[in-house]
Amino acid sequence: MTTVQLPEGRYGRSADERADHKLKIIGAVLGTALLVLVGYFAFHYVAGNKISGEVISFAASDSAVKVHLEVRKDSGVTGYCTIRSQAEDGAEVGRADFRFDQDATRVDKVLTLRTTATGTTAELLGCHAD
Repeated sequence: MTTVQLPEGRYGRSADERADHKLKIIGAVLGTALLVLVGYFAFHYVAGNKISGEVISFAASDSAVKVHLEVRKDSGVTGYCTIRSQAEDGAEVGRADFRFDQDATRVDKVLTLRTTATGTTAELLGCHAD
């Protein structure tokens, strides 16, 4: 019994080649959709944040931490920033929200965070618009 070998390329792609081509197309579409989704969330996280802050410096005592905080926000936006302090062993010794209702786009303030023990840090947890 003899088997007939058909000329290659004459009768279209094989089933494996068609499946590989479909998988490549599906992978490209899903990859593009993932990139668009990540870009969308990244843009809305950055653009939607209408108030941000930065701890410039801090000084600790036994019962309080003085925090020099710089806040940048859109004009007319009100909100608050949350600051916490931790002891040397990592335990939280103070946390408070500080409101910023000024009309200015840049607010530079020295705030006092009361603590239950000596704080060794002043950490800005985040700022949120109302």
